[in-house]
Amino acid sequence: MGQILVETCEIEGLKIITPAVHGDARGYFMETYQYQDFKEAGIDVVFVQDNQSASKRGVLRGLHFQKQFPQDKLVRVIRGTVFDVAVDLREGSPTFGKWHGVVLSEENKKQFFVPKNFAHGFLVLSEYAEFCYKCSDFYHPNDEGGIIYNDPEIGVEWPIPEDMELILSEKDKKQGSFQTYLQQK
Repeated sequence: MGQILVETCEIEGLKIITPAVHGDARGYFMETYQYQDFKEAGIDVVFVQDNQSASKRGVLRGLHFQKQFPQDKLVRVIRGTVFDVAVDLREGSPTFGKWHGVVLSEENKKQFFVPKNFAHGFLVLSEYAEFCYKCSDFYHPNDEGGIIYNDPEIGVEWPIPEDMELILSEKDKKQGSFQTYLQQK
């Protein structure tokens, strides 16, 4: 290992990865993913799809998950800053329904590993952000699930400044509660 530092979170399975950054007067170089390093860190996943999105300040995407085709995700920010959140949806887990959040930015270069059966979302804190993520399964549009971002039972503490206007998709505005999710299982 050596090219990454891996921090475990209070929710089992979630990991924060900080890559080794090699910089000089020209700029920097880092490995954002190297299978053997990740495998040695306990993340033995084959990723099959890379995605990227761009969003402006106040955009909140989430909380999303795939129902029948769950995905492991390795997420990072290449421009700007986001608050990234994962919610444990693993049945029988001692942290079922609990959440963890982490700030990801182009400056800190941290990555967040979110295993299968977690809901995921993020809030853009900077004026603009570009968000990249690897997935362990292909996207299945008819398999989408979601929970409303401000569900009181989950209680995500989004760091929303008073002057920020939230921007949600129509789909995310209509997501159901955590209780609705439980009833539909």
